Amino acid sequence: MRDATPDFEEFVAACGPKLLRTAWLLTGDPHQAEDLLQTALAKVWPKWDRISIEHPEAYVRKVLVNSHVSWWRRRWTGELPHEELPEPPVQRADPFEDVVLSQVVATAVRALPPRQRAVVVLRYFEDLSVEETADVLRCTTGTVKSQTHRALASLRGKLPVRELMLDGGRRDGN
Repeated sequence: MRDATPDFEEFVAACGPKLLRTAWLLTGDPHQAEDLLQTALAKVWPKWDRISIEHPEAYVRKVLVNSHVSWWRRRWTGELPHEELPEPPVQRADPFEDVVLSQVVATAVRALPPRQRAVVVLRYFEDLSVEETADVLRCTTGTVKSQTHRALASLRGKLPVRELMLDGGRRDGN
């Protein structure tokens, strides 16, 4: 058995930030995202000799999503969904508008049910096709399409899309 550490370390250094972003989008919490990524990498490391030949990032992403799915199937965090999201703070014209907009979108995505959130993250943030998303989630393409439809309908109902398009994200009318 060859020493897998250097290749694995290079992979983590190169792809770690992107995988951490995916984990954060899935969990909605930076600390849970770090735990999720660490769990996925710990699962992958013993098999690294076999994985590194193929597409390691896709494999690790699949382990990441599957680990997250097993977490939310196992745990109930005591959080209850609400019909309406809280209103985002009133925005003033400032250089951080894009950051605030990103936070509003991230909050809305985190409010989605776990399966819909996973589909949105993989399809729109990771830019995977319907087929690739179905493969990662181990479901049919029809399930991916229906979950995407439901998630987008939910996001349309909760995000101030029209206001964001008309005034660049400002809600104060300036």
